[in-house]
Amino acid sequence: QVQLVESGGGLVQAGGSLSLSCAASGFTFSSEDMGWFRQAPGKEREFVARISGSGRSLFHAESVMGRFTISRDNNKNMIYLEMNNLKPEDTAVYYCSSGLYFTGGTFRGTYWGQGTQVTVSS
Repeated sequence: QVQLVESGGGLVQAGGSLSLSCAASGFTFSSEDMGWFRQAPGKEREFVARISGSGRSLFHAESVMGRFTISRDNNKNMIYLEMNNLKPEDTAVYYCSSGLYFTGGTFRGTYWGQGTQVTVSS
């Protein structure tokens, strides 16, 4: 079965950096688009970034463009999210996702990890 396990969250001051990781198993990893989403308290889960199976195609939400970078290592079945110049509004639980599809003008996921908390203090 699909398993996604995130790690790397934590508390950081505004302007700082964090790196998130997601270990994937239970499916043919290199064939699947992967993504990161986040959910802040009281808000709906929102798309952050998506990477194609080959890693050659990337797409980032406008709110994080230029600050966050998604990447993957198909030899290790891992995806990553490098987050720089963090802002308090980036505070959320961050989720790794597989089985991405595009609908309603945004990406959505099918399978989810348990999430990792990112807190940015001002």
